[in-house]
Amino acid sequence: MKNSPPEIVRSRVSAVDIVRGAAIVFMALDHVRDFVTVLRFQPENLARGSAALFFTRWVTHFCAPAFFLLAGVGIGISHFRGTPATSLSRFLLLRGLWLLVLELVITPVGWQFGFDLIPAFALVLWALGWSMILMAAVVRLPVGVTAGIAVVMIGCHNLFDPVQAQSLGRFAGLWTVIHGPGFAIPNVLFVGYPLVPWVAVMMLGYVVASAYGWEEGRRRTLFIGLGSAAVMLFVVLRYVNGYGNGIPWSSQRTPALTVASFLNLRKYPPSLQFLLMTLGPTLIGLALVERARGVLARFLSVYGRVPLFFYVAHIFVGHALAVLLAYVQGGEWRRIPIVHAPELIPDWYGVGLPGVYLAWLAVVLMLYYPCRWFARMKDSRTDWWLRYL
Repeated sequence: MKNSPPEIVRSRVSAVDIVRGAAIVFMALDHVRDFVTVLRFQPENLARGSAALFFTRWVTHFCAPAFFLLAGVGIGISHFRGTPATSLSRFLLLRGLWLLVLELVITPVGWQFGFDLIPAFALVLWALGWSMILMAAVVRLPVGVTAGIAVVMIGCHNLFDPVQAQSLGRFAGLWTVIHGPGFAIPNVLFVGYPLVPWVAVMMLGYVVASAYGWEEGRRRTLFIGLGSAAVMLFVVLRYVNGYGNGIPWSSQRTPALTVASFLNLRKYPPSLQFLLMTLGPTLIGLALVERARGVLARFLSVYGRVPLFFYVAHIFVGHALAVLLAYVQGGEWRRIPIVHAPELIPDWYGVGLPGVYLAWLAVVLMLYYPCRWFARMKDSRTDWWLRYL
């Protein structure tokens, strides 16, 4: 059975593919670091870590906001170019459900190299899936209404930070899903990516997608203006330790670590300041790469055209590389359970930061040709199921 895909598949926006490709490649750095690092503490721990370690983690903070924003942009471009709301809603509903299956059934096998699906960890695909399911209804709303909801949700969700799930009785699990993180179902479902404000970021991307119907210069001016305003607002709020984060910055033992403290923002769930810091440069990046046609742009766009394929594949490849490293270092084949049981990783295992970067480059390069092959297949075929991969 074949069917015509939405127009977004047939008429791609190169800037979106390039920025999304950069995001997916940097995301792999974060996960490969988890798989192969010798360190047993979080990079955000400035008392124990270095500036280099922190910024290795910090650059990956842009990934999730870019994914959600650009997913919304893709939905918006498809809708504004003529895909009927009914058809788009059906696609988003099914795509969202498929992402939930991937999150809860397929990717756990890659994370653990096993089949113990409980407890389940609801991570980025979980939030993307539910956000798409909600977007199936949002695409029927006026764009102005969607914009208002997105801005209010992003700007005001930190007002509810004092609300603790355990204070809500039987609604505790629902609150965790919406604004956690934590166990929504004790020992069964851990929600790492609450829906608020991630769904609002996708809605915001849907709204700004209307600019892709404008003349290029006007669109660039809008994106650079919005992005710069977001960055400036972040700097002001952060400098005074103001609203929208809750973790104050302070002077550290080195200037570089003081900068790290300034940029050390809450991601789970993402604070207003976190989103201003990451979405602002993402919008500016979309403007700056509109005419990019060089080798790097083509390289990144390969991954940006098939982000879901890369995401699922890099988990298995990264874990396989970690298993090989464990054999080289310790003479034994063993899994590296970074998600469900990191305490079981032996002390002798792992490499320093230079080794992390080498492992990251290896994973990215190993997946280049598979991603290019899959991207070309999606471009040349119209099988309905390819729309969901």
